[in-house]
Amino acid sequence: MKVRLIEHTPNPDKVVAIAAKLCYSRAGVDDIEKKLSDEETERFVQMLVDMRHESPLEHVSFTFAAEGISRACTHQLVRHRIASYSQQSQRYVRLEQFEYILPPAIEAIPEAAEKFKEAMESDQRTYNEIAKILFQRYYDEMMAGGMSEKKAKGAAEKKAIEDARYVFPNACETKIVLTMNARALLHFFNKRCCERAQWEIRDMADCMLAEAKKVAPFIFKNAGPGCAYGPCPEGAMSCGKATVMREKYRNL
Repeated sequence: MKVRLIEHTPNPDKVVAIAAKLCYSRAGVDDIEKKLSDEETERFVQMLVDMRHESPLEHVSFTFAAEGISRACTHQLVRHRIASYSQQSQRYVRLEQFEYILPPAIEAIPEAAEKFKEAMESDQRTYNEIAKILFQRYYDEMMAGGMSEKKAKGAAEKKAIEDARYVFPNACETKIVLTMNARALLHFFNKRCCERAQWEIRDMADCMLAEAKKVAPFIFKNAGPGCAYGPCPEGAMSCGKATVMREKYRNL
């Protein structure tokens, strides 16, 4: 898995502090900005987070690039609707040899890992065979309809792989660019850094949080699962590792 913060609102902590202070000040933005020290920015952003006055956090956004994750992971990711996504298309990109994510629990058992890899290889062969069959059918139809050879090849290829892709598994590797504002990110971290989240999206969330903290340490100072800085919100479903989780996210 490779997760990288590729762009963000400049000076995100300061932007949030300015926006929030404007709500309670008779002064204009220029005056607020001149008087806003790093210490005051930290104090004010921390106060906002503690009070859960989160609307000013929507003024700053963060764009991440993620590779080496599965389609199973992105199916969970895109359920976070206050975000923007651009994902590698299986409809337009022919996967001559698709990569896949091997879950650690399966990899740890040789017999299970062998069966898993056999299934992946079978999927690739089937994809190639179906794509070839469909291509020939569409190509023949298009040529018979008077389309030029060059156009027929391109169009037939696209139509063939958009249906052949249905054989690919959830394990199929994908790439995605995603953008969230800080408020949406805090909610994402709260849900997906939790031990009850699925392992892959939890690993992704941890990587994203580590990246976000580098550029907005005040906004994300207390980010992570609910138990990291307060009582566990999972009730009877708690993993019982609150002490361990607090230590992990304070040192992330």
